[in-house]
Amino acid sequence: MATSEGQDTIPKLLDYNAKHRAKRPATRVKWWGIWQEFTWSDVHRNVQEIACGFATLGLKRGDKVSIIGDNRPYLYWTIVASQSLGAIPVPIYQDSVANEMQFVLEHAESRFVVAEDQEQVDKMIELKDRCPKIEKVVFGDPRGMLHYETEWLYNLEDIKRRGREFMAENPDFYAQEVAKGKGSDTAIINYTSGTTGKPKGVMLSYDNVIIMAREAAKFEGVKETDEILAYLPMAWIGDACFSIAQSYISGFCVNCPESAGTVLADLREIGPTYFFAPPAIFENLLTTVRIRMEDAAPFKRRIFDYYMKLARRVGIKILDGEPVSFFDRMNYKLGELLIYGPLKNALGFTRVRLAYTAGEAIGPDIFIFFRSMGMNLKQLYGQTEASVFVTIQENSGVRADTVGIAIDQVELKFEENGELLFRSPGVFQEYYKNPEATKETKTEDGFVRTGDAAFLDDEGHLRIIDRAKDVGRMQDGTMFPPKFIENKLKFFPFIKEAVAFGHERDKVTAMISIDLEAVGNWAERNGLAYGSYQDLAERDEVYGQLQANVESVNADLAEDSNLAGTQIHRFVLLHKELDADDGELTRTRKVRRRFIAEKYGQVIEALYSDQDRVKVEAEMTFEDGRTGVVKANLKLSEAKTVAAAAGSKREAA
Repeated sequence: MATSEGQDTIPKLLDYNAKHRAKRPATRVKWWGIWQEFTWSDVHRNVQEIACGFATLGLKRGDKVSIIGDNRPYLYWTIVASQSLGAIPVPIYQDSVANEMQFVLEHAESRFVVAEDQEQVDKMIELKDRCPKIEKVVFGDPRGMLHYETEWLYNLEDIKRRGREFMAENPDFYAQEVAKGKGSDTAIINYTSGTTGKPKGVMLSYDNVIIMAREAAKFEGVKETDEILAYLPMAWIGDACFSIAQSYISGFCVNCPESAGTVLADLREIGPTYFFAPPAIFENLLTTVRIRMEDAAPFKRRIFDYYMKLARRVGIKILDGEPVSFFDRMNYKLGELLIYGPLKNALGFTRVRLAYTAGEAIGPDIFIFFRSMGMNLKQLYGQTEASVFVTIQENSGVRADTVGIAIDQVELKFEENGELLFRSPGVFQEYYKNPEATKETKTEDGFVRTGDAAFLDDEGHLRIIDRAKDVGRMQDGTMFPPKFIENKLKFFPFIKEAVAFGHERDKVTAMISIDLEAVGNWAERNGLAYGSYQDLAERDEVYGQLQANVESVNADLAEDSNLAGTQIHRFVLLHKELDADDGELTRTRKVRRRFIAEKYGQVIEALYSDQDRVKVEAEMTFEDGRTGVVKANLKLSEAKTVAAAAGSKREAA
């Protein structure tokens, strides 16, 4: 791991790696089906060329550079090249529509935009007149760009050529610019997902991101021989931390997939040792496994079920080094040969020694499934405002219901209402051009209000209950944690998204979006014809399957005396998926509750009536960008509840 002395910015860390790890692999990318490798020396050269090329275009210290695209080595290089000149990179979610990008581009006052390809350039052409501060747009992928001729559009290869020419005439320029950087300088502005309103620009210094990335790497023993797959949005702070900060600190290799559609195949080929994924990814992987097992021969299904029950009973104990019987240990080894090993290999997890999940609470059963197979999957808790890291689970203290302990230099405290606050070297500088929000979030003594309700258990592990503002109370005073209930529902492969309601109500209800792949596969195997998502979601047979899932969740809730009163009484299957393009989810797939409550208000009220159907009209964005209104007559279904466990606050109906 690079030492901290004199390496207080990302460009300075790159200089260190180019000297001390020159021939080690820094980045790989799959182009045209072949993995291309770049050493730290290659990365250093490319960053220099791009930085000097940017200088010829007039990029100055303090300017903002927006980066838009999938995970590509040259986009990471443009981030560091911008930083080398003292400019501030502002990554933008690549799947955002033009109107969503407009807010960030205008608010950040970006002078330069680096766009991956024709798709992103087309968005910039649409926005150019509305964002007059944009002066230059640079594209990396030339495919389809032959006839795009404007004075403000540049090919990245031309920028690099200009950079080489500039370097020949000004050989000391790059080193001098890098030397001007300080740890206290703003390193990056990451915009929040905007769950409750307009996104906020979180300003993070080099000290913020480097110190916290180094502490986390030290906590886990991250090494230069580790490998990661960079597939999550570059606009997300986690990618900036793992794919840039920790990579530059520890020297490990960052692998970029060929495309979003090849991520799983590329994951298997690379076999990373260090892996991060939000709960949704693990949910999707588990759904895929279950779909395949439903299609397997009965004999194979029986073997799979037997060894997964064994894994659930002893697998985590073996992973944690706890004693188990000789027979169980030998039987588990046989299961590794027959089931766990091949399954991990098929998913690309054979070499994983450390895996994280964060961002949303993961369903306990999903978490246990992967750990029981011997995968060291752990939870961490973090925020953009924390430069990611607040707490991490220790190897000896991994539990499904907590997110670990505070890492070094992190302090935790709690308000009377249970809201968690933290203080650390990773605390953000401020929200860009938003002093009011900064004052609301940062206390005078440097603590940050997380907005999450949480507590420390008897062993000092942090347990997150829900978003503090989302935790409600039912009419009888029962605590209502919607996300907790939704995550239980999303454990089932047929359920892709769920939104629970119950605050200030006498009972809990839910809206559910089915998983088209999982339910469609089941329908085909059972000879059920359907023509569309809406058609499939309306079938009584599908409602029957989902009712069983809901009632299973109710049975689980009934076992918790504090949550028995939050069992789901009625539910509805929506006629469409909840979609970020329709404003129902953020780009990080978090539910926009306020928006959904307004958009589907009629459906919600119907759930609390004696109606058995409700008509709904909802605007929907199609894959080609067109919008239209989709109408449906949705069925409202009852779910059985279970008698509450002894000592609960209320008996279930």
